[in-house]
Amino acid sequence: MILQRRIFPILKNGAWPRHYISQSSSLTRLRRIATKSEAQEGATLLRKTPLYDFHVQHGAKMVPFAGYHMPLVYGDVGQVASHQHVRQSAGLFDVGHMVQSNFRGATATQFLEWLTPSSLSTLAPYSSTLSTFLNERGGIIDDTVITKHSSDAFYVVTNAGRRAEDLAWFEARLTEWNASERAKDGPVEHEVLDGWGLLALQGPAAADHLQALTSYDLRALTFGRSAFVPLEGLNVHVARGGYTGEDGFEISVPPAHATFLASALFRSPVQLAGLGARDSLRLEAGMCLYGNDLDESTTPVEAGLSWIIGKDRRAAGGFIGSEKVLDQLKNGPPRRRVGLIVEDAPARQGAKILAPETSSEIGVVTSGIPLAPTVGKNIAMAYVKTGFHKKGTALAVEVRKKARAAVVTPMPFIPTRYWRG
Repeated sequence: MILQRRIFPILKNGAWPRHYISQSSSLTRLRRIATKSEAQEGATLLRKTPLYDFHVQHGAKMVPFAGYHMPLVYGDVGQVASHQHVRQSAGLFDVGHMVQSNFRGATATQFLEWLTPSSLSTLAPYSSTLSTFLNERGGIIDDTVITKHSSDAFYVVTNAGRRAEDLAWFEARLTEWNASERAKDGPVEHEVLDGWGLLALQGPAAADHLQALTSYDLRALTFGRSAFVPLEGLNVHVARGGYTGEDGFEISVPPAHATFLASALFRSPVQLAGLGARDSLRLEAGMCLYGNDLDESTTPVEAGLSWIIGKDRRAAGGFIGSEKVLDQLKNGPPRRRVGLIVEDAPARQGAKILAPETSSEIGVVTSGIPLAPTVGKNIAMAYVKTGFHKKGTALAVEVRKKARAAVVTPMPFIPTRYWRG
């Protein structure tokens, strides 16, 4: 059963609804991705996050992305300058296009452990984990961040570009689960927080900036943890983490309060940041973009995400796609995701990767940007045949019909600065 809720007001006493407080690179490339995404969606009207008018008011260049009007850059602040400001200070991103959901019910833990390879039963309350939803072949339907509030309540964030596929898949699996003996202790419900805002405050100055707005001691909120935090008169769900490699927070807020909270956060030294900076930041941090670096033909093992597969899940299996995934864990995958430093010319998505000695094709670039702002070199993410994936391996990338020297480089390309206490 899927519930969609558009307006979910905060109560007069500032408390959230009961299920929430159970205490339980380039700009060109991004435009191309956006255009491709919209072409696939046909004549579907673009959606707007609750902050659309806020973006326009602050001079955003709005572009179609994953079915939404989204800010690319703001005013005369370029993508590189925005990127650097996040690395050096703090930036505020609208990620309200992401799909926020709640899964609730007595068998919610078991249900989500069927859909993912993660060990959710041993995850501490108010802790999060990166995970993947898998098809029967072990391919990644979507990557996700799952936050456990309690054994019967989970907050899940999935990708906007996979909204239709994910929601249809959830509904089918819920119907199957709830009709089976596995749900004998109680059914699972899925609620979509439709229209809710999601703000990402990222950068080394983010914690001090946010601390000035709340009485909650953010030092206790380490990377991968979340809490309901009093913030400017609201009580909002705050998770420590993000998509940049920097310390930061993702703040979920009801539609009616999104603009108010964004305005409260948008004070010096914070700058607004858009898709342009977000893409280069995440690539430097070695983070995947679904549709580029992940898809339904790619397994978590191939994607270098074996760490999300819990030890108990490796032993017992029982999750969708487990046969293929466990076989690859034991015998190795045919290809692996790697980072590349590319000489001379930047490699873009789709560029062929060649073995230097034979010029035979052994892989493909999935993401790439020129002169990554922090790294100062052309960087790329790619898949290569197993055996060519080791650190320091010399390869060649075909760029404008010429073979360019490249070397396999560990990711992330920059040191991450997550707050771990």
